[in-house]
Amino acid sequence: MGTSLPSPETALAGANRTAGPRPGRRTPRRWRARLLAVLAVTGPGLVAAAAGNDAGGIATYASAGAQFGYHTLFLMVFITVILALVQEMCARLGCYTGEGLGSLFREQFSLRVTAVVLVAFLVANLGAMVSEFGGVGVAFELVGVGRFVSVPIAAVIIWALVVFGSYRHAERVFLGLALVFLVYPVAAILAHPNVGEVLSQTLLPSVVPSGEFLLLSVGLVGATISPYVQFYVASAVADKGVRPLDYPRQRTDAILGAVFANVINMFIIIAAAAAITTRAPLQSAQDAGQALRPVAGPFAAELFAIGLLGASALAAAVVPLSTAYVVSEAIGTERSVGNSFREAPLFLWLFTGQIVVGATIALLPGNLINLLIRTQILNGVIAPILLTCILVLTNRRALLGPAANGPVLRALGSVFVGIIAVMAVAAMGLSVAGWFGVGG
Repeated sequence: MGTSLPSPETALAGANRTAGPRPGRRTPRRWRARLLAVLAVTGPGLVAAAAGNDAGGIATYASAGAQFGYHTLFLMVFITVILALVQEMCARLGCYTGEGLGSLFREQFSLRVTAVVLVAFLVANLGAMVSEFGGVGVAFELVGVGRFVSVPIAAVIIWALVVFGSYRHAERVFLGLALVFLVYPVAAILAHPNVGEVLSQTLLPSVVPSGEFLLLSVGLVGATISPYVQFYVASAVADKGVRPLDYPRQRTDAILGAVFANVINMFIIIAAAAAITTRAPLQSAQDAGQALRPVAGPFAAELFAIGLLGASALAAAVVPLSTAYVVSEAIGTERSVGNSFREAPLFLWLFTGQIVVGATIALLPGNLINLLIRTQILNGVIAPILLTCILVLTNRRALLGPAANGPVLRALGSVFVGIIAVMAVAAMGLSVAGWFGVGG
């Protein structure tokens, strides 16, 4: 991806050859070599965690702050630890095996287990696609353009950008638009939140005993530990050719990426909690945009629309690509954006089909903000299946040798996955009960 950098060994060897007897130049060359070594492995973890801050995620974090104030901050600390752990495991799998999760599932699990995981992954990504095109619709509705105009046009443009090979140029534009969300930390500070309350509810559990709080908590899990992000991490590390010798730096990239992304997410919650004082679920995109009011004033909705469009468009390209890569990889067929439909039919038709279905469902009548949040709850329900498989793989010494999980990581991983699974089952129970008018 992009311009390749020299390996750490090459960089260090070059530095040693030229450092020689001139001590005045030794330090700059060593620092240059170290910088090249770091840059050679930096990226996948940071990019993946940031990519998880898509339309559904932003809406879910803002809704958490608007509806429950600072009560979900401690949960976000817990989710940050899990995300860092999972991204580290995925990066380790990609580094030590040289393969993505699709290939590993096919090789290490039975056909039945692989099929279950892939179906769950497809469902989660389809939900994500609906969420991304829903985000496009929300963004344009904020500036007076209806979803029946904006969503089809966006779908055609994103499809054409990827199929005709100019996706990387568009990616830079999308990322630039999405960078608007970096103003959330500023908005959170300018909104003058209750610092004592923020700190206490970040450090101490503060659970609201209600079904809505549980459902939104599962949505926060799904928004943060997005399945497609984890598949991306392993594949990106493998494709980059990171070797076991380089892994300490790659591990740092994976962990810091998770922490950085979730710090931004927590600021979104704080900004929404401080700026939106009426404690109720978000009903519109205008409500979500109010979290940026301390920064943008009367232009808060427009600023929110720009950032949401960038995040949605980027993820609307990445999500179907990740699905197409994983399924093609698991089956063993040709997979490349540069191929034609004749050369890689499964890959390109999977990509095309997801865009068509996702955009079509996003056009159905209903509240788009609610749609974004519900798709994250779906991700949260599916997450335990994927996390269990990742944990099993990283526990296998036959696969990773001495790099396999030790007793502490095995125990922590099992406890965390168990907690998420219990939350997911409870959320499913609440949803099913709601269908029959039971509970409240």
